[in-house]
Amino acid sequence: MLKQPVGILGYGTEGKSTQKFLQEQGIENILIFDKKDGENYLENLPKCKTIVRSAGVYPLQKEILNAQMKGAMLTSQIELFFEIMQRDYPHVQIIGVTGTLGKGSCVSMIAHCLKTLNVPHSIGGNFGIPALDLLQNKDLLSDKNTVIILELSSFQLMTLGVSPHIGVVLQTTSEHLDWHTSVEQYRDAKANLVRWQKRNDFCIYNATSEGATQIAMQSGGIKKPFDSLKIPLEECKVIGVHQLQNMAAASLALECLGIDSSACINALKLYEGLPLRLQNIGTKTYKNKTISFYNDSYSTRPEATIAAAKAMSKPFTLILGGSEKNADFTELSKELAKNNLLKGIALIGSTAERMQKSLQNENCKAVMEIFENLDAAFKWCCETTENGGAVLLSPACASFGLFSNYKERGEKFTQMFSQI
Repeated sequence: MLKQPVGILGYGTEGKSTQKFLQEQGIENILIFDKKDGENYLENLPKCKTIVRSAGVYPLQKEILNAQMKGAMLTSQIELFFEIMQRDYPHVQIIGVTGTLGKGSCVSMIAHCLKTLNVPHSIGGNFGIPALDLLQNKDLLSDKNTVIILELSSFQLMTLGVSPHIGVVLQTTSEHLDWHTSVEQYRDAKANLVRWQKRNDFCIYNATSEGATQIAMQSGGIKKPFDSLKIPLEECKVIGVHQLQNMAAASLALECLGIDSSACINALKLYEGLPLRLQNIGTKTYKNKTISFYNDSYSTRPEATIAAAKAMSKPFTLILGGSEKNADFTELSKELAKNNLLKGIALIGSTAERMQKSLQNENCKAVMEIFENLDAAFKWCCETTENGGAVLLSPACASFGLFSNYKERGEKFTQMFSQI
């Protein structure tokens, strides 16, 4: 039983889930701390004996550290979930997935295979539902064959002191440098996924990624490197060679559960991908031109857009830009500059001018223009794209300032497509 009063840090989806869980545990003395309540919202934090941090709340704030120095215990949804699973459901296998790129695709691929093979499972964490909500399904957790798949972000992993039986580390570069103080801190947080593994646990990692390899070396478990699944992409329903890396990771994770690899591969070939991840939303006729449209609004970092641009097989225009996260656009600019299929770039958001300068520094030959909003950029792309070509929304940035999140941005793009 957690010592009361219990403080909940952050009152979004995860915080509300935590409150529900605590109430079900019979805890009545609950205090809510949310930044929406003003800049001094943490001033009463020292009153708490236990603090449950929501993922997006930075744990090294002075107010949190002061509360800990006065005796408060800091924990999180994920930490509580692992504690309860180890205590009450030790038979359930847990697969944790992290990385900078491909987390959502990888966990959904694993779930797709488990569904195809009739293995009971559920997804939670950063993808699906909050981890503590998974505890509601007692029947599922009681099944000795159940598998839980968790997508885990650096925010969730930063204070984690336990690792899952199977940890998957996808391509890891840098991200959230508006939150983490450095690339080193970001990767150090990610490393908690496998740092506490024992020798019979499994660490699956992208051997082509320096960051993922660096993280994997901190695991005490059995290390299983991967590159790409060795099957023709033409046999798959998804597009982009990067998906073969996600498939390789998913296949290895399932093999560690004792599932036949050929059955996994056959199931993966039928995987159709997630919405707003390089999603082919269709083809339309615009002013006597036939144009295909790809919605990759989920690409909020440069590496994801590099992968999307490489996946294009016809001449295309690209909508790029969004809110500032202090990302380095140099590698993206280099890759786009040498992409002969890229004919035009419409830049939007607060990063537009910085991205344009970076592209110009790499002598990118594509026509570039800056636009105030997505509507204007979309119209320009339709005008600029040649017959038989494509329009790709793959911003390499978050959406804030123009949209509330990547989903709203993607929905707007699809709406504009439907109105052609």
